[in-house]
Amino acid sequence: MTIHITVNGTTHATASAPDTRLLDYLREELHLTGTKEGCGEGECGACAVLLDGVLVNSCLVPLGQLDGAAVTSIEGLPPDSALARAFGRAGGTQCGICTPGMMLAATALLNEHPRPTLAQIRAGLDGNLCRCTGYTRIYAAVAEAAEEPD
Repeated sequence: MTIHITVNGTTHATASAPDTRLLDYLREELHLTGTKEGCGEGECGACAVLLDGVLVNSCLVPLGQLDGAAVTSIEGLPPDSALARAFGRAGGTQCGICTPGMMLAATALLNEHPRPTLAQIRAGLDGNLCRCTGYTRIYAAVAEAAEEPD
């Protein structure tokens, strides 16, 4: 079975086993290592990507369900976006392990709520765990990005 999947705007065909995790496909076959493996159980959000525009944990998504789907990983986000600039300015990147998932979650949040409240930011990033110093800088980065157009 050949699976066709568009990743960051490029369509790929793969004969990988249908039960291959999207996370493994991205990292091992496409060498898109920005998506991180954290818990491997869908609890930490380090592996978050956008699947047809919806935030998902790629460690829980089998490749066999993705024929014709579009995936956006951290590599697919503009490196000079308002969100990327705000994460840098606010110090929201911290150690960097959670950053790709946080930025994808923030992208999904800002797509739904262009001017989010702090409560919406907290709820939007709720599925992403940070084990560094906390969320204050990350929340500030998302709020700052909402104020600055791309």
